Amino acid sequence: MTRILLASAAALLIAAPALAQTTPDVAPAPASAADLGSQLGKDNITVGVGAAYLPDYDGSNNYRVVPAPVVVGTYKGHNFSLIGNNASFDLIKQQPGPVWNIEAGPVAFVNFNRTSNNHIDDIRVKRLPERDTAVELGGYVALDKTGVITSPYDELSLSFSLRHDVLAKNKSYVFTPSLTYLTPLSTKLAVGLTASGTYVGTKYARYYYGVSAADSRASGLPIFNPSHDWNNYTVGGFTTYSITGDLLHGFKVIAGGTYSRTEGPSARSPLTTIAGKRNQFIGAAGVAYTF
Repeated sequence: MTRILLASAAALLIAAPALAQTTPDVAPAPASAADLGSQLGKDNITVGVGAAYLPDYDGSNNYRVVPAPVVVGTYKGHNFSLIGNNASFDLIKQQPGPVWNIEAGPVAFVNFNRTSNNHIDDIRVKRLPERDTAVELGGYVALDKTGVITSPYDELSLSFSLRHDVLAKNKSYVFTPSLTYLTPLSTKLAVGLTASGTYVGTKYARYYYGVSAADSRASGLPIFNPSHDWNNYTVGGFTTYSITGDLLHGFKVIAGGTYSRTEGPSARSPLTTIAGKRNQFIGAAGVAYTF
């Protein structure tokens, strides 16, 4: 998939909200982590904004800065998120405390990959046709465990999502498994690690990575017709620190980054091998407020 570049960058901003979904909403300056645990399951919402440094397009070796807005929270045990161009809602009510939880619900993603050549520096790629904005809808399932290694409040989550374009633009699907670990180190500091992969359909790969005969004449890039395969693997880390109150109340700063390696036919595309690079990086930093 577009490496979910914007969504991935914005996702780095949800360390505090993710913790809020598995630990309590509390008053400022709690006495201890135990005080956090005494109020598990309360409703909360976190809003944030930041800046993400990411490639011009999926596979580019040129970078730009984009805004990364976030709204994440829990309402009556149901988790929800709007992260950049990616949204989800958990239909299953979550149980508080150090337990296993299953999540499942709809997901939506607006794909802006290569929709504007004004944001692309490479002259060869700028000569290729712009892609239409695709809206990809689908669902996800996840298995979460709270209280895993470091405390009753750390969380390990394994999730799988499947989306399909509903506007007949890339006319294909995106499958993404991911693994995330988040742990609070104090009432003010939390860190996390994430790993994921992306598998895309043939039409998706050709829409974003293919080069037709006409495209080749316009850009000088060789003709290329990729097929379905794993598109990339990504690993990353993030951290958040509370400026006021604690992790679950008040203002906080967030920072993180990911490294992604393009794989399969997408890695052999001239948009990657000639005009770009297989190695992709994202950095993000911002502020958020939880109430």
